[in-house]
Amino acid sequence: MNLKGRHLLTLKDFSEQEILHLIELSEQLKAKKRAGVYEKKLENKNIALIFEKPSTRTRCSFVVACVDEGAHPEYLSRNDIQLGHKESVADTARVLGRVFDGIQFRGFSQTVVEDLAKYAGVPVWNGLTDADHPTQALADIMTIKEHLGKIRGINLVYIGDGRNNVANALIIAATKVGMNVTVCAPKSLWPEDSLVNECKAFASESSGSITITDDTNQAVSGADVIYTDVWISMGEEDQVDRVDLLRPYQVNADLMAATGKKTIFMHCLPAVKGYEVTEDVFESEASVVFDEAENRMHTIKAVMVATL
Repeated sequence: MNLKGRHLLTLKDFSEQEILHLIELSEQLKAKKRAGVYEKKLENKNIALIFEKPSTRTRCSFVVACVDEGAHPEYLSRNDIQLGHKESVADTARVLGRVFDGIQFRGFSQTVVEDLAKYAGVPVWNGLTDADHPTQALADIMTIKEHLGKIRGINLVYIGDGRNNVANALIIAATKVGMNVTVCAPKSLWPEDSLVNECKAFASESSGSITITDDTNQAVSGADVIYTDVWISMGEEDQVDRVDLLRPYQVNADLMAATGKKTIFMHCLPAVKGYEVTEDVFESEASVVFDEAENRMHTIKAVMVATL
């Protein structure tokens, strides 16, 4: 499958077969790294890494993936370039596209990453925006396949803040690949109706499903995966009243037991233990959060190899 030259702005733009191809490539690259095999598929490539928001997993994953495959990563913070300030996004994109072979953007606005892709002339990858987080969702799908042996038909429950970027990316990815995804959140924090309707269309094509509810017991019954994220996202630190709203949606031992089956726990990290998840669940045998974190690097590597 040829994905050369493609952007990764959202997984809405990728078919089920293309997503599965990226997962399979990720698995191959992970196995080669474990075996000490480095084929340097990105040799002599230069990669711009634009970060408006700080990061642990995204930055480290892109840097190590670049180095493993022979590319040079150049970190550009909001203090290093004039993106959208003294220089328009379009002009910055055209400059960086002349110098670099690919561009990663992690920041606030989905419009900015879309404009970078429109003007750069090289592949652009979304490392996170307020609206979406596609590289995280790829790592999540890979981790689920590793631990449960399949993707199609898996019952995935996302619980907590149902309208943040991770929730959005997950329901897009899950409905694209035939999972049954449930978002469990207070009604004021449900995903946008427009996105839910898009994902219902994806689910109808892949034999998956999407359910939105505020009933935790109904949501987690039969869940293969319970997934949560922080209650207050980056840039929303003033929303402290959200903590009280979300306390009934904490992932704790009782909630995990309510699934009625062996269930894995996932979290994109960093976690605020004692809030969205308890310490005992986070450290339990059900938790696969560090496999998930490692897989960010393997899936990001696959995206760059496939598109460059």
